[in-house]
Amino acid sequence: MERKRTTGRDIRRQNRSALLSELFFHGPLSRLELAEITGLSPATASNVTAELFGERLIIEAGQVDSDGGRPRVLLQVDPGFGHVIGVVVAETGVRVELFDLAMAQLAQVAETPPGEPLAPAAIADLIVAGIDTVIRIAGIDEGNVIGVGIAVPGTVEQQGTVEQQGVTAVVHAPTIGWQGVALTQLLRQRGLSFPVFVENGAKTLGQAEMWFGSGRGCSHAVIVLIGSGVGAAVVSDGQMFQGVSSSAGEWGHTTIKYGGRVCRCGAKGCLEAYIGAEGILDRYRRARGGRPPRGTDEVARIDALIEAADHSNVAADVLDETADLIGVGIADLINLLNPERVLVGGWVGLALGARLLPRIREAAQASALPHLYGQVTIELGTLGPGAVALGAATLPVAALLTEAVDPRPERRRGPVALESSTSDVA
Repeated sequence: MERKRTTGRDIRRQNRSALLSELFFHGPLSRLELAEITGLSPATASNVTAELFGERLIIEAGQVDSDGGRPRVLLQVDPGFGHVIGVVVAETGVRVELFDLAMAQLAQVAETPPGEPLAPAAIADLIVAGIDTVIRIAGIDEGNVIGVGIAVPGTVEQQGTVEQQGVTAVVHAPTIGWQGVALTQLLRQRGLSFPVFVENGAKTLGQAEMWFGSGRGCSHAVIVLIGSGVGAAVVSDGQMFQGVSSSAGEWGHTTIKYGGRVCRCGAKGCLEAYIGAEGILDRYRRARGGRPPRGTDEVARIDALIEAADHSNVAADVLDETADLIGVGIADLINLLNPERVLVGGWVGLALGARLLPRIREAAQASALPHLYGQVTIELGTLGPGAVALGAATLPVAALLTEAVDPRPERRRGPVALESSTSDVA
């Protein structure tokens, strides 16, 4: 295989990415601190930060005293440099949130589909309408949007890059009736011109928790999402594991009982058929002789089930069994992947975990290999049910940090710097 030659431009981009990423995650920092953290020479750190400053990617954030010298200027990523949008496609509709580059939420809207099932064309319409709405609510110019990240149920096939338009994504989500839906193409047909990044919701949850939540500082982790559906994000050596077609992490469709309950995917005995919201509520209904729990939607019914467990043995038994099944499923992940941390998230996972995390841990310990269980901690995610949308919004941010140039062609000045003399890239 022919080795790719590293050019001066490649080195310059890597340096820009390293400095910009440090400022995003750990800023504000001085130029000297940036040089020490990244291993770049002070001269290179100074030159590159000057470029980033000139492009308004970073700004000054005050000063700190130095030992006997002049005060050091602190730098940080400019929160107003651009905005990002996070979209969640769920079984109940579409949620759209807009953030600045400090990841402060500035606007949000929920769009409900007119009927069932979630027809791809109707969902694409809702996504575009929701994006238009949050831009209007926040009072920003469309040209200030860096990109849109979209979290979807099911698997996402990433089919290569399109210049300045993110990644072409094909979604396979049989639980909502989607088979090979070219979501990116549907959005383009509706006039959406922003860079678009599409990913499975468990992975966007995982990225949010790794960047800002309980996963910070961890290199090997599994973040599980338990909601209407069930999935997992696997992080190895600090990188999200994707698989051959970016579809790894379908934990909910691993078999927990051979020949068991029929899952929405069509198979029998899937973990999701037992611990997903629909599976939990159906088991509770059957245990009550066919009487459904109170509530008009899944969230209200799960809340009613948890509340009933304080005075109903039937409800308590269903919750205990669910906790045991979650624990056994987590034990499988521990035995297979040897993580240092497992984080439980998703709206069902957080609701159950607040009450049953000790039992989940006990069930995991009983089924995991002892020496592997001794190396892991099992915790709840700390970002709440909104973590999936936040994680979706990090997808265009991640691209910005990697490329370290403005993705908007009409505003970009980065290529001028990247094409300039490379004599000081050491």
